[in-house]
Amino acid sequence: MNTQPVLPLPSMLDNDFYKFTMQQGVVRLFPGARVKYEFINRGKHQFPPGFAQALREAVDAMTGLKLTPHEKQFLQVACPYLDPLYLDFLEGYQYNPQEVQIEQHGTELKVHIEGFWYRTILWEVPVMSLICELFYNLTHAQRIIDDEIIECTRKKIERYQSLGVKVAEFGTRRRYSYACHNLVVNALQQHGSGTFVGTSNVHLAMQYQTKPIGTHAHEWFMFHAARYGFKMANSLGLEHWVQVYRGDLGIALSDTYTTDVFFKQFDKMFAKLFDGVRHDSGDPLQFADKVIEHYQRLGVDPVSKTIIFSDALNYDKVARIAEHCKGRIGISFGIGTNLTNDFGPAPMNIVIKMTEALPQDDEWTEVVKLSDEHGKYTGTEHMINLAKTILHID
Repeated sequence: MNTQPVLPLPSMLDNDFYKFTMQQGVVRLFPGARVKYEFINRGKHQFPPGFAQALREAVDAMTGLKLTPHEKQFLQVACPYLDPLYLDFLEGYQYNPQEVQIEQHGTELKVHIEGFWYRTILWEVPVMSLICELFYNLTHAQRIIDDEIIECTRKKIERYQSLGVKVAEFGTRRRYSYACHNLVVNALQQHGSGTFVGTSNVHLAMQYQTKPIGTHAHEWFMFHAARYGFKMANSLGLEHWVQVYRGDLGIALSDTYTTDVFFKQFDKMFAKLFDGVRHDSGDPLQFADKVIEHYQRLGVDPVSKTIIFSDALNYDKVARIAEHCKGRIGISFGIGTNLTNDFGPAPMNIVIKMTEALPQDDEWTEVVKLSDEHGKYTGTEHMINLAKTILHID
C-alpha cells in the first residue's frame, strides 16, 4: 500500500453508526441546540509544515458527499428504527466546511468545530480519520503491503474465534487509512464466521453486508449536563434515548461521569429497559464485577444482559475479560485501533470532544467528561472540579 495523497472520503456513510443514531435524537429533541468541539492532541504529535492546508482541502472536499438512493435503501432495511423523516433529512444533508476552523502554529494543529448540533455532530469521526491518514502520508510513514494487512487480520480474528467471543470492528476514527480499513473489514467478514458481528462504520457495513453497530457517545450525556445539570444528565440522557428508540439500540454508555455515579441512577427500570452497558475506561474486570453486582442487587439476572467492552482492546486483554466473565454475564467486544492501525507506524493518540453547548437561547455552557481514568478527563479545570463537587466524586 503505497503512500499517496488522501482522496475524498468515499461516502456520506463513512462514519461511526452512533453519530447517525445520535443525530436522529438531536433532530427530534434538540433541533435548536448549538455546540462546539475541539481537537485534543493527547499524543503530542508534531505536525509537518503544510498539514493544516492539506487538512483544509480534505475537509472542503467533503461538501461533495451526499446520501445516495442505494445508501438510503440500505438504512431503511438494516435500521428500521431510523424513521423516514430522519432519512429524508439525511438525504438532503450536506457538509458545510465553514463549520470547521483549522489552524497550524509550527508543529501544533488546532481544529475547532461550531454550529447547530444536528449538523456538526457528523464531523468528529471523519475529521479524525482524515488527520490520521494525512499524518501518515505527509510524514512518510512506513508503507504497508495489502497482503500483510489481510494476513494479520485473518490471524487476529481466528484467535478471537478460539476464545468463542463476539467481536465488532470500531476503528474508523484512528485508522491508518480508508484503504487499510476496507481490507480489514473484508478480511474479518471472510474469515470471522461466528465471531465477527459487525462494524461501527456504516459505509463498510453496507459494502460487506454486515451489521452497523453503535448507540450513543459521551457527547449525548455531556450535552444533557449542559441542558439539565450534572445530576440529571445520566437519567434524562437515558430517558430521552428510550423516548426516541423505544427499546432498540439498548446499550448504555456508563462512564461520562464515572461508572459509580451512573449506577446510582441506572435503576431497575433502566436495568430492565436496556440490554446492557458499554465499558470505555478504567479496569475492565472491576467494571464487570460492578455491573454484575448491580444487576444482582436489582433482582435482574446478569446472564440476560451484555457488557460491550471497547477500551483499547487487544487479544490478551480480551482473553482476560472473557475468562473473568465466563458464565456470569453476556459479553461482546468492540475493537478499534488494534484492528485498523496495527501494522507498523504508531497509532495516533487524538480525540475531538465537545467543549461547550448552547442548549437554548441563553448562554454557552462548558461541558466535561469524567471517565473512570483521569487521563481521559476532558474540560476545563474549573468545570471538572465543579462537576466533581456536585456529583460527590473524589
